[in-house]
Amino acid sequence: MSGHSKWAQIKHKKAKTDLAKGKAFSKLIRLITVAARQGGGNPENNPRLRLVIQKAREMNMPQENIERAIKKGTGELEGVSYEEVTYEGYGPGGVAVMVEATTDNRNRTTAEIRHIFSKHGGSLGETGCVSWIFERKGLLSFEKGKVDEDEVMTVAIEAGAEDVRTTETTLDVLTAPDDFEKVKEAFDQTGLEYVVAQITMIPKTTVSLEGKQAQQLLNLIEALEDHDDVQEVYANFDIADEVLESLKD
Repeated sequence: MSGHSKWAQIKHKKAKTDLAKGKAFSKLIRLITVAARQGGGNPENNPRLRLVIQKAREMNMPQENIERAIKKGTGELEGVSYEEVTYEGYGPGGVAVMVEATTDNRNRTTAEIRHIFSKHGGSLGETGCVSWIFERKGLLSFEKGKVDEDEVMTVAIEAGAEDVRTTETTLDVLTAPDDFEKVKEAFDQTGLEYVVAQITMIPKTTVSLEGKQAQQLLNLIEALEDHDDVQEVYANFDIADEVLESLKD
């Protein structure tokens, strides 16, 4: 998982300081609308909606925007009908890439995602071609040197986390998706500060990249993430932390 959590931290920090908040808000509004449509508008009874609302609040989205998106999802207000689509393909070096999107026009989005893959040295594949490489997990990532590692271990074990993995720069707590909120709440009560807390896709195997291929892959991921319809991008790359940092400078 080397590189995976580091990239998640880089993305998280970028999102917090991104000037294009309008785009971030529009993506979150889509997620809130879809979550409310699928599971109802009460976050107490809809874990997915609850997590998205928390993410929106972290981005300082106004409460009225959140409430309006919920009402569009439940049908109380008119709004665009979005569907969720997952794309699978390959990036430079044969890296597996999964893309989660919300769209009101599947044909248009598919054509645009295919073009982005091709433009950056990748190829869009068939459904199921790479999904088997990933597992959905809860992830809480901590920066080494900023937390007590023994305390993180203890809290994780007592809260029911599945695993704690260490890299050169991070301490990563993995949970089953259904246990994520419980584990996150346990850490919130201790005051241990995590950098990333999300439900994500963790690769079972990774592909090592460096140099030009590493840069090409990150360019592909950034281009996909910049697309208005794309919510999340997952890839099974293994790029050394120091290489990641140098590529992002």
